[in-house]
Amino acid sequence: MKKIIYILLVFCFTANGFAQQTPASPQKEAITIEGAVAHLGDGTVIENSLIMFEGGKITFVGDAKMRIARKGKVINAKGKHVYPGFIAACTVLGLVEVDAVRASDDQAEIGGMIPHVRSLIAYNSESKVIESMRPNGVLMAQIAPRGGVIPGTSSVVQLDAWNWEDAAVKTDDGIHLHWPNSYRRGRWWLGEPRGLQPNKNYKKDISNVVDFIVNAKAYNETTAKPFHQEFAAMEGLFSGEQKLYVYADGEKEIIDAVTTLKENDIKNVVLVGGYNAYKITDFLKKHNIPVLVRAMHNLPSNNDDDYDLPYKMAKLLTEGGLLVGIQNNGEANFQNRNLPFYAGQAVAYGMEKEAALQLITSNTAKILGIDDTHGTLAVGKSATLFISEGDALEMRTNKLQKAFIDGRDVSLETHQTELYKRYMGKYNRGE
Repeated sequence: MKKIIYILLVFCFTANGFAQQTPASPQKEAITIEGAVAHLGDGTVIENSLIMFEGGKITFVGDAKMRIARKGKVINAKGKHVYPGFIAACTVLGLVEVDAVRASDDQAEIGGMIPHVRSLIAYNSESKVIESMRPNGVLMAQIAPRGGVIPGTSSVVQLDAWNWEDAAVKTDDGIHLHWPNSYRRGRWWLGEPRGLQPNKNYKKDISNVVDFIVNAKAYNETTAKPFHQEFAAMEGLFSGEQKLYVYADGEKEIIDAVTTLKENDIKNVVLVGGYNAYKITDFLKKHNIPVLVRAMHNLPSNNDDDYDLPYKMAKLLTEGGLLVGIQNNGEANFQNRNLPFYAGQAVAYGMEKEAALQLITSNTAKILGIDDTHGTLAVGKSATLFISEGDALEMRTNKLQKAFIDGRDVSLETHQTELYKRYMGKYNRGE
């Protein structure tokens, strides 16, 4: 009996040590933030700001000099900065905990075209990776599936929740499509030449995608029909209720994807990646295609590319008149916390600071279809914001003092901050 009790105690302490913090309680009193430099996320900056929120919604945004009664708890943020919560797009946050542990990896399901698979229901709100996002200001994310041609649907979540239902901000916002490549790497283990080789099946691969879309459209236009789960999941693409996130990098692939999808009545298309999109901005602008560029902390893909092409990509596309956001698809899961520093990299390579901020706030919110409630500091929108001691796009000064999600005062503690305090204590004692 003693042995059983001991095992239970060990389990409880271990679980407590590795569990996510308890989500913050709903906002109970009004909160006023006074004196901070407010970066509204739409390009506007208020040097001496007054921001109030109540019931999870922003009720006032203006200059602190205005004669207006402060409400509830007043936070003196003079000398600090206030930002809307940053939004990570096309990420597997909450779907993968440890890459090497298969049981903790839910980013992909079996099947090539499975638009009915909902990534949201696999979302682990207690992921330790998720809690490491908040101290850098990343408070929301689009949880997207990977693997296969059409791996499923994504959803937008906030990053302080009890479960996936509690986390959901916008469910099933879009379906993701990995467009075929006209080139592929030779499979040396099958005796093929190494390096890039023309994909002889490119037209066939496209035909398979088109056939699936055409059949799905025909299915959804028919009234009397047996239930087809995959085709039924595509209905939102034809009605315009959902967006299709297309992953493509080459000029040919991008043009083929956009042209083909528009011809088949896919109303809202978002380009993800778009490494060579800067060469065809006029084409993308004509078709009103927003772009989620890959993270800036990358090397050029081709030997003859400018060394700084990944760093200035967002600037080039923005100057081309496109709506641009940043995503981290394909990178290590934990690197999503570097989202503000990707935007900072764009600033270092010529982009205006407030325009770069929009890459991870208002622009991304517009692309994901949540700009009516998130992405900027504006009256009536969600009080999802944070206070930083300095410039949040700069590594040295991104030091959060407070963070709020829907007005809730969320924890900024993580397993990493706990270890930092633990070992700083050790060194301070001279051990």
